[in-house]
Amino acid sequence: MVKQAANVLDLLEYFAREQKTASLADLSAHFGWPRSSTFNLIQTLVERGFLYEPKPRGGYYPTSRWLALAQDVAAAEPLPKAALALIRDLADAIGETVWIAAPSGQQAVLLSVIQSAHAVRYTAEPGRRVPIHATASGQAIMSQMTAAQKTAILRKAVFERFGEGTPMSVEEVEQSISASLRRGWFRSASAYSPDLGGVSVPLAFSGRIFSVTVAGPLFRIERRMDETAAEIHRAITRHCGEDYFRKQVPNLRRLVD
Repeated sequence: MVKQAANVLDLLEYFAREQKTASLADLSAHFGWPRSSTFNLIQTLVERGFLYEPKPRGGYYPTSRWLALAQDVAAAEPLPKAALALIRDLADAIGETVWIAAPSGQQAVLLSVIQSAHAVRYTAEPGRRVPIHATASGQAIMSQMTAAQKTAILRKAVFERFGEGTPMSVEEVEQSISASLRRGWFRSASAYSPDLGGVSVPLAFSGRIFSVTVAGPLFRIERRMDETAAEIHRAITRHCGEDYFRKQVPNLRRLVD
């Protein structure tokens, strides 16, 4: 059993290194595995959705299922105490729904949520997923990714109209991210949920990327977006340190000293 697990890991490392398809014969020869054992391993991974044939008889290659699982595991990692204290602070100060989100493939997943006490509010639950390219939460996360990571997401993005503010092209997303970095915060107004407004700022802890978002009914939050963004910056500075913005998100305009 241990050897079988080692073989799966060796196979994954092989594809990460070679970055091309490989046939059963290629893998058997490379690892010195019996053809029957190689066939059984490949078939198991194909049946579980981890390998596929891009072209008939053209060799095997990993699917994005590996990436999705790895991202979900990373997203479920306990949040830093500073991040949890941050959203409690913001919820008390602003009175709207607040959450922290993390990337998960083409989605941003909400990890921790504090609901607003208002009777009319935005209701969200931990585990909810939203399109990463179409939301303030997602774009704040994307703003701290490498160019290659952003390109990979936008290449697969499905540009569906969710509301009046939904970006409908790669160019619109890229322009929104650039403008938001210059402004110092990310804005959503009926982008994914109609009549919902949100203000987001990227967070970075120990090499992981998140975003913190304050959201509520657009009629209530839209006129307070600048004020809300400044309050988020102040809260991040209190909980993450005076040099947080300079060290962790240097491409984002700082709003407060």
